[in-house]
Amino acid sequence: MAHSDHDHHEESPIFLPYRPRRNRASAAIRSLVRETELSPQHFILPMFVVEGRSVEEPIGAMPGVARLSIDRLVETARKAADLGIPAVALFPALPDPLKDPFARESANPNGLLQHAVAAIKSALPQLAVITDVAMDPYSSDGHDGLLQEGRIVNDETLPILAEMALAQAEAGADIVAPSDMMDGRVAFIREALDAHGFTEVAILAYSAKYASAFYGPFREALDSKPRAGDKKTYQMDPANVREARREALLDQEEGADIIMVKPALPYLDVITTVQAAVDLPVAAYQVSGEYAMIQAVAEKGWMAKDDLILETLISIRRAGADMILTYFAMEAAALLR
Repeated sequence: MAHSDHDHHEESPIFLPYRPRRNRASAAIRSLVRETELSPQHFILPMFVVEGRSVEEPIGAMPGVARLSIDRLVETARKAADLGIPAVALFPALPDPLKDPFARESANPNGLLQHAVAAIKSALPQLAVITDVAMDPYSSDGHDGLLQEGRIVNDETLPILAEMALAQAEAGADIVAPSDMMDGRVAFIREALDAHGFTEVAILAYSAKYASAFYGPFREALDSKPRAGDKKTYQMDPANVREARREALLDQEEGADIIMVKPALPYLDVITTVQAAVDLPVAAYQVSGEYAMIQAVAEKGWMAKDDLILETLISIRRAGADMILTYFAMEAAALLR
């Protein structure tokens, strides 16, 4: 005999002791049970600065990102601050005549980067300014350390990095960020800063910085490709994670205030490992290649850009990053408003 609708209704429901979908039933409930928070206060906006006035040079492989002269840089920083972004990270793009094997321009108190720091701190004192400590933007060899007889020498690089960090601190940087991956540089820089009275300037150590293909567009932005060789004797092998833990613990011991993992998305496991190992805040850098990939698929119309931006950023936070350097900082902050 066929069941009538009425009979069917009377059948006892399937007994399921666990129904995880109940916690997804409405937007209100989903927001109550959400585990990972993403807000503009987690973002750091990286910016490229060039000489000149009213200059905005688009970067081919990074649609939507440009090299900015200081006046434009300050305008952009102000917009970022208005969106609730607490910090910017500055990278100078210098003409070749200012580059030499010893990166001497990096210590020039009247150099481009120093002027940029001072301009932002004077216009927006509440915004934290982070400066990059590495030789590559200033080096005629395009390497992060000193090149001698075909080798990147470690110990001879350290005083150059310390001079650079001091010049940045004198200009008003809140945080110096050694991205060079030389051994012992965190302790060396900390000692130099303290000896000159900059005990309050923090160090954001690029502890686990990998020799990654995802940096391509950034090197175009700064014209800082190595003139010869590669960076594999100082940047990390993408195959390694235990080594990242070791690097992070060493930098913590040497006096770092924040630990960085770079790139972010292909290294989420590294972020998690490092975050579990150290007692310090952890930063992750969503690098130029990660940005370029999202822009490219969005331009093709293959995926939804806004959703990709938020999903990748939330995944980096979920992996354990307290803060994220991302070229999407302003777009993401606007989406989260």
